[in-house]
Amino acid sequence: HIDDLMMRFVDLMFGFPTLLFIILMLLVIPPNSSDAATMTGLFVALGLVSWLNVARLVRGQFLSLREKEFVEAAEASGASPTRIITRHLLPNAFGPVLIWLTLSIPSLILLESTLSFIGLGVKPPTPSWGGMLAEGWRAMRSTPHLAIFPAVAIMVTMLAFNFFGDGLRDAMDPTMRGRD
Repeated sequence: HIDDLMMRFVDLMFGFPTLLFIILMLLVIPPNSSDAATMTGLFVALGLVSWLNVARLVRGQFLSLREKEFVEAAEASGASPTRIITRHLLPNAFGPVLIWLTLSIPSLILLESTLSFIGLGVKPPTPSWGGMLAEGWRAMRSTPHLAIFPAVAIMVTMLAFNFFGDGLRDAMDPTMRGRD
C-alpha cells in the first residue's frame, strides 16, 4: 500500500511543470534573505523535484530485480527481507541510479541557470552562469561576449556531464563489455 501511495504522489507531482513548481517553492523564501538562505532554498527545491525521478527509477529497478533468480535463491536459502534488500537489490540498483544522477546534472544546471537568469535563483554578487547570462543579455549589442561566454560554459559543462554519464553507462553495462 505504501508503494501505491508513493507512486500516486509521484504521478501527481509529475503533473506539475517542474519550473513552475520550483518557482512556487522559491516564493516561500523572503526576498531580502541572505545568499545562503536563497541558495539553500534553491538546492532544496531542485532536490525535491529530482527525487521524483529517482523514486520511480529505484522502484522500477527493485520490481525488475526481485524477479531475478539470485533473489529467489536468497529467499529460498532463508535470507531476511532486510538482507535481500541490502545485499542483493541495492547493489544491483545502484549502477542505473548513479548513471541517472550523472545524466540529470545537466538538467539541474539548466534549471538553476534559468532561475538565475529570470532573477529567482542565486542573487548577485554570488556568481551564477544564469546571472552572468542575464547581465550579458542586457548588454548584448555592445558587448556580446558577456553573454556568449556564460552560455558556452553552460553548454560545455552540460555536454561534459552527458558524455561522462554515457561513458559511465557503457562501463557499467555488462552487455557493452568487450565491444569496441
